[in-house]
Amino acid sequence: MPIGDSITEGGSSFSNWRYPLWEKLFTAGYLVEYVGTRTSPSRIGDLRHEGYGGKDSAFLAKTVPPHFRENPADIVLIHAGHNHFADRKPVPGILKDTEDLIRSLREVKDDVVVLLALPIPSAKLPKYGYLPELQRELPELAARISRPQSPVVIVPQCEGYDPVKDNVADLVHPNASGARKMADRWFEALVKVMEKPVVSYHPRLVPYRKTAAGELHLHVFTPPASFSGPRPAIVFFFGGGWQRGTPLQFYPECDWFASKGFVAISADYRTAFTHRATPFDAVADAKSALRSLRGHAQALRIDPSKIIAAGASAGGHLAAATGILEGLDDPTEPSSLSARPDAMILWYPVLDNGPGGYGDAAVKARFQEFSPLHQVRSGVPPALVFIGDKDPLVPVDTIRTFQSKMKNSGVPCEVEIFEGAGHPVYPYQKGDSPLRDRALQHCERFLKGLGMFPS
Repeated sequence: MPIGDSITEGGSSFSNWRYPLWEKLFTAGYLVEYVGTRTSPSRIGDLRHEGYGGKDSAFLAKTVPPHFRENPADIVLIHAGHNHFADRKPVPGILKDTEDLIRSLREVKDDVVVLLALPIPSAKLPKYGYLPELQRELPELAARISRPQSPVVIVPQCEGYDPVKDNVADLVHPNASGARKMADRWFEALVKVMEKPVVSYHPRLVPYRKTAAGELHLHVFTPPASFSGPRPAIVFFFGGGWQRGTPLQFYPECDWFASKGFVAISADYRTAFTHRATPFDAVADAKSALRSLRGHAQALRIDPSKIIAAGASAGGHLAAATGILEGLDDPTEPSSLSARPDAMILWYPVLDNGPGGYGDAAVKARFQEFSPLHQVRSGVPPALVFIGDKDPLVPVDTIRTFQSKMKNSGVPCEVEIFEGAGHPVYPYQKGDSPLRDRALQHCERFLKGLGMFPS
């Protein structure tokens, strides 16, 4: 449970540490869930917390304990102490409020682990001139109230933090650099109090496209050295309605495919949240990713005739778009490199963008050029589709219609229906799932049938 003021809550004019911390933890193999009664947006959706903009330590000591009772967490991350005034000499009161807060949390959960931050400095003076004193006094408080079953661990968020370079113009709230530094500090403390995970992920980031907001990357997982020669490749596109999402969604699948001899890639692309992009921009990125793989096939040791496009939900649409849609390419890219995959594996994909279909409000009259269901024809790649029979967004009937159109065009298309599953078929943030294992078994069988699975 993240606890604090606006620095914990986040805002539209500054950066927040909660998403980059989650990203670091997930990549390292830790499966964590933020809890709290409040939410703030991130690229993977709303993240929960107990952050209150403009509120002081006394407010937190009074407000958070009842919410902790509703959402008892194993670990709390407290970053508090701002929103006081130096001329009122607030440090003794902040220390008392912090002790009262921790005592109240222990009344709910006597083994709660407390990570207590030395708050980041501020260059907004003289208001925050008391922060150095608070940073000096908090370790003594932590040492006095820490217990073996409920440790209070000091997290030196102030160390190495430049209140001018790492804050936005208000000199109080973190910019992107400051948020990353805070995430790093929390991560360093968390890994010392959590059980080491069995699996962690170590992809290589390869830039493939420049945008106004920076480079987009392919997150590349390579197979063991025992797999020699050009290898098949599979590239995944994350879901999120073209609005949000992260390449981390498909790290577990990429790790599995790499272990089987594939070069496995999870591709970043522009979304509304990260780049204020449109779904059409996302399609251009997906096609650019496929071209980049073929253009760098030798360097990546990829067989350019065995590239599989995969994805979930809106990412499933993008994978299907690379295989089916004509047009929507970046006109500056060479047409000599094909953006069409050799097979498609689609997790609960958005395929019908026509009137009444998913996303029709975003594409409107342009659905004919955007909707894979409306462009199925001879020569498109074979497909394997996964769908839950309880999916509230993608009707099974739509998938069956797609399968029928594919077969009528002479294109193999297999559909696997997961009984009782919804949208998603399985949640990637919760770790291993028997449904993931089942899907991967289907992938292996399907690709072996096409001669695209390493022997």
